Amino acid sequence: MHKQDQLKRTLLQLISTSVTLLVADYLMDSIHFDQPGVAIVTAIVLALLNAFLKPLLVLLTIPATIFTLGLFLLVINAAILMIAAQIVDGFHIEGFWSAILLAIFISLVNGLLGGNMKVVKHTGGNELE
Repeated sequence: MHKQDQLKRTLLQLISTSVTLLVADYLMDSIHFDQPGVAIVTAIVLALLNAFLKPLLVLLTIPATIFTLGLFLLVINAAILMIAAQIVDGFHIEGFWSAILLAIFISLVNGLLGGNMKVVKHTGGNELE
């Protein structure tokens, strides 16, 4: 994949996560953004935490993850969300169970959209697909 396509895919994922967070803010009383733009900052922070911190947490909790047949990954995702709420001013989660619900919601949306988000290169011709 070219760097330009990777950048487009990353931007699509950030936008998707931002919109998902805003929808969660609308649907859940325990999730709150002070301003809609904070969702974009939160999506960036989540991407960075998922890239750098999550692999370490997954490695350290392999026994718990195996014992729970992978369900412990929801706890890790909730912890990442709670860390993001501490880092980002204007993003608030009211408790651990709210973070678990948000983690489930994000996972469901990413699962539905993840396989459908593709970068298509337009060649400029009149060909039909």
